[in-house]
Amino acid sequence: MIDPKLLRNQPQDAARLLARRGFDLDISALQALEARRKIAQKETEDCQASRNARAKAIGRAKAQGEDVASLMAGQEDDARRLAAAQAELAAVQAAWDEIASALPNIPADDVPDGRSEDDNVEQRRWGPVPEFPFTARDHVDLGEGLGGLDLAAAAKLAGSRFAVLRGPLARLQRALIQFMLDLHTKEHGYTEVYVPYMANRESLFGTGQLPKFAEDLFAIAGLPYFLIPTAEVPVTNLARDMIFPRDELPLRYVCHTPCFRSEAGAAGRDTRGLIRQHQFEKVELVQIVAAEDSARVHEELTGHAETVLRRLGLPYRVVVLCAGDLGFASAKTYDLEVYLPGSGRYREISSCSNFRDFQARRLSARTRAPGQKPELVHTLNGSGLAVGRTLVAVLENYQQDDGSVRIPDALIPYMGGETRLSPPGS
Repeated sequence: MIDPKLLRNQPQDAARLLARRGFDLDISALQALEARRKIAQKETEDCQASRNARAKAIGRAKAQGEDVASLMAGQEDDARRLAAAQAELAAVQAAWDEIASALPNIPADDVPDGRSEDDNVEQRRWGPVPEFPFTARDHVDLGEGLGGLDLAAAAKLAGSRFAVLRGPLARLQRALIQFMLDLHTKEHGYTEVYVPYMANRESLFGTGQLPKFAEDLFAIAGLPYFLIPTAEVPVTNLARDMIFPRDELPLRYVCHTPCFRSEAGAAGRDTRGLIRQHQFEKVELVQIVAAEDSARVHEELTGHAETVLRRLGLPYRVVVLCAGDLGFASAKTYDLEVYLPGSGRYREISSCSNFRDFQARRLSARTRAPGQKPELVHTLNGSGLAVGRTLVAVLENYQQDDGSVRIPDALIPYMGGETRLSPPGS
């Protein structure tokens, strides 16, 4: 959530900052609620003072043997007035929370202006795009030719936007996962965690998926759980309601999970193959850091995701998202886009975001230095990487004229020494 002090004391500034995202803040609604809150707060305090004064007067009268009937007669009125004032205060707070929980994060100052992905700004590129002496195939043709991608079987088992992987292709996906986990734990200092694949409402609220994005989630009928859309949800929630000693930060977590998304807003988009699925795999990076470190750590975490692409020899570019294209909870995001020869374009393979204290406020995640008051932490995450899209990139960038696919050098030890995937019978 946005700092409530900013919303209460400087709503015009909040509106100006949110307008960069194309969000229209209803200042009048906030000001009306704040006026009601002040009245209800004063009435509550006055009622409490009256009740306390009456209780003391009754005590003194009893001690002096005086008749307290008239004093006690007013207690019921005090209680009624206090209950009404407290109910109004609670109603105002609930209305305020409803508005505040729907407000996106404020963009960082160095985020470029813009309204859509067309306004995102490329920062850098790495690696030459491959040039083939033949017409490049896409990953669906390659995967089916290898006998390892079966979309028809997945449609029979579940429906569209699912996939069945077989044999060497399934092994290649597993190799990618293990390679990423080993790289991040052994070289980048992350602690691997295993988490539930279901999350409760509190967890999804904490990271910003609820209440705004309920339609993007898979709710489990009859149970108070949702399938996780990303490991960001359970891993970041490890910090919920915690106060970490300052010297324990940063916390670095890496986690592999399946992810489940309804793709409610993606009808008709990327219907072919593995790019946009209801179920997919990700290796997620999460860091919990002190506020003063988050900008530096954002660059560092993005570099960790880039290292995966570089070790695999996959050409990519880094773009910084403009204010209008930021995710709901993000203050600043870098997208890593890998080049896919099958379509001749760069496609997102990782988003690395700095949420600053936005999630931490919803999570009540704090840190405390010795002798100091608790302060909100900053949270960051990024895909390190999305496994299915990395599989797509490997197939398309390492394809050969005969339909075979070379294994990147970094993955050969994870493939039992195999150096190539070949079509059956070749």
